[in-house]
Amino acid sequence: MTDANRRGFLKAGAVTAAGAAVLATPSVSRAQTTTLRFQSTWPQRDIFHEFAQDFVSRVNAMGGGRLRLELLAAGAVVGAFQVLDAVHSGTLDGGHGVSAYWFGRNRAFSLFGTTPPWFGDANQMLGWFYYGGGEALYRELMHDILRMNAVGFMSGPMPTQPLGWFRNPIERPDQIRGLRYRTVGLATDLFQEMGAAVVALPGGEIVPALERGVIDGAEFNNPSSDRVLGFPDVAKNYYIQSYHQAVECFEILFNRQRFEALPEELRAVIRHSAEASSADMSWKLQDRYSRDLLAMSQQQGVNVRPTPRPVLDAQLQAWDRVIARQEGDTSNPSAGPFFKKVCDSQREWCRRVGNFSLRYNVSAVVSYNHFFARG
Repeated sequence: MTDANRRGFLKAGAVTAAGAAVLATPSVSRAQTTTLRFQSTWPQRDIFHEFAQDFVSRVNAMGGGRLRLELLAAGAVVGAFQVLDAVHSGTLDGGHGVSAYWFGRNRAFSLFGTTPPWFGDANQMLGWFYYGGGEALYRELMHDILRMNAVGFMSGPMPTQPLGWFRNPIERPDQIRGLRYRTVGLATDLFQEMGAAVVALPGGEIVPALERGVIDGAEFNNPSSDRVLGFPDVAKNYYIQSYHQAVECFEILFNRQRFEALPEELRAVIRHSAEASSADMSWKLQDRYSRDLLAMSQQQGVNVRPTPRPVLDAQLQAWDRVIARQEGDTSNPSAGPFFKKVCDSQREWCRRVGNFSLRYNVSAVVSYNHFFARG
């Protein structure tokens, strides 16, 4: 081979190798990073803010340097109860909270957060949202009825919430009457039906109000949140199990224009991050909630008791009246036909799925007692 031929051969080989390297190199977008301000409705130290961070971390990890959420705690830009309006206006790009907080704007919002207790658990409610028509109804409420410039995803199945914290023991339904009590969403109607004077407060304001005697009792959500917010320091009677908020999940909000302006793959990152963080939360809370409940009872002198059956029965009877009144209130644009439309959809799902779950799953009580409750 002559020198000229050799040089030509080497040059051709170099070109071929370079071409192969181009083909083997993944396509990397050099688009500028989109940064969105994302505020939770939770205090910085609450485990709920940690759950919001878990969602944000997944988006940032999968965003490939093209999408980044900047997480802020409640009050950083607006108060907890102002997040939806801030997302709507574009003051915030997104937010993490619960749809029951927008109950005052339309009562049907609570049906996507703290529903009547016809769902067996919150995972069944998420099943309804994503596979039983709930997401379409949510969009109808958000976009068609209220004209809100926001999109939302449901995420994070919560266990049954406690009846709450009380200075004095609660043994009978009549003790609810006249009680100044904190809750949110449809549970406000439920406790008003039971005779309580209901006060709606964001998470960070509940314990100071209980300590000052502004309220007589309160619920927030779970042992980990309740412990870090300081409930054991101001009350010792903690009643778990209740039908007022038997199921709930988080709502992840984004400004609609900002969300729809994102490329399709980044919109998918947000949606799938909501799903992934939902699963992770359901695993993490098993560890944290169980540890904190034991710590409060064993180390902080909290009397952890199940809500008495007469109170539970009274709650279910009150639910019947609340649902009938809301569905029949045709003069109220926040209730009436659309409220009933959502309830009908949920009932249809719960009859079928709840029946399957109760018939199909073996009793966890029997097996738990067999292995762990022996004398």
